[in-house]
Amino acid sequence: MKEVEVLEQLAQVEVCKGLEELASGLGGGTMARGSGVVRREGTNGTPSAIMSCIAVDGGPADVCANCGKGSSGGEGGVKLKDCTACCLVKYCGVECQRAHRRQHKKACKQRAAELKDEQLYSQGHERPEGRICPICALPIPLPTDDHSVFEVCCMKRICNGCAMAAHKRGMDYCAFCRTPCPTNDADALAMIQARVAKKDPEAINHLGNEYCHGSLGLQKDMRRALELWTEAAELGSIQALYHLGVAYYEGDEVDQDKAKAAECWTKAAMQGCPLSRDKLGCTEIKDRGNYDRAVRHFLISAKMGEKESLELIKEAFMGGIATKEQYAEALKGYRDAVEEMKSHDRDEASALTKS
Repeated sequence: MKEVEVLEQLAQVEVCKGLEELASGLGGGTMARGSGVVRREGTNGTPSAIMSCIAVDGGPADVCANCGKGSSGGEGGVKLKDCTACCLVKYCGVECQRAHRRQHKKACKQRAAELKDEQLYSQGHERPEGRICPICALPIPLPTDDHSVFEVCCMKRICNGCAMAAHKRGMDYCAFCRTPCPTNDADALAMIQARVAKKDPEAINHLGNEYCHGSLGLQKDMRRALELWTEAAELGSIQALYHLGVAYYEGDEVDQDKAKAAECWTKAAMQGCPLSRDKLGCTEIKDRGNYDRAVRHFLISAKMGEKESLELIKEAFMGGIATKEQYAEALKGYRDAVEEMKSHDRDEASALTKS
C-alpha cells in the first residue's frame, strides 16, 4: 500500500514538473506587433480557513472596534468609518484606529488580500473594445495578429473577414474610416506619428512596437519602446501594459522586476487581456508553485479563447491538479468562445489564407 502511495506522489511530482516546463515555454512571450463569509486560500492555493466579516474583537459591527462607542443612531453615538483597507471593522476616529492597529493588523492584511483577489478573479472576463472588430462587432480570434489587420490611419483592428469582404467590393482604402491605405513605410510612419501627436494611446503603443522590432525604417530601440509603452499604459492602453509586463519579466533593456511585471499583467488582465491572464497563471506555477491560483487564471483566459491556457488546464487535469469539472468548464468555455468568433467571411478568409 505504501509503495502505491509513493508511486502516486511521484507521478504527481512529474506532472508538476511538466507543467512548470510548459509554463516556462509560454511565460517568456514575445512582443506582439501590432460582505459575508469569505474563504481564504492557504499558501498552496487550497482553502485553509474561513474569515467572517465581523469586528475583530467579536463585538457588534456597528460600534467602534477600539472603544465600543455606538453609531450616531443611538444616544451619545458617533459617526463611524470603515477601515478603508479591509472594511471589516469601524472606528470613531483616527486615534482609535491607531490604538487598535496592533490587534487588527493581521486580520486586516488577510482581508485586504482577499478583496484584492476577489477583484482579480471577478474582473476582465470580457474582451476589451480594441479586440473586437468595429465592423462586424465580433471578438477577434486569438492570436489577433494572425486574424486581423491593424489600420494605422485610425488605429482600429479589422478582422480578416471584414478586410477580405471590403477588398472583394473593390475598396482599396481603410474599411473603417475610408482613409487611403499607406503605400510605403514612410507614409505609414507619418500616419502613426500624427496620431501619437494627438496622444492616442494605441498609436503610442504601436509606435513602441515598431521601435521594438526596428520596423518601418526605424532603428531598433528597446529603451524608446519602453518609454512609449509606459506613456501609452498611463493613457489607458491595455496592450502596452502587456508589453511592459513581458519586458520587466525578461529584463529586456530594463532591470528585471517580476513584481512589476505581475503588476502590469494584473492591470491588463482585469481589463480583459487574455494573454496577460495567461502570463499570470504561468508565473504562479514558475515563481510560486501555486497551481490552484494558476488554474483559476487559465480557466478565465481559456473561456476567452486562449488555446494555450486550455492546454495547460488539460495538463493540470491529467496530473490530478485540476478537477474534471474545471477541465470540462474550460473546454466548453473555449469552444463557446471560438464559436462566438466565427463568421462566414472569417471562414472564407481563413480558407483563402491556408490555400
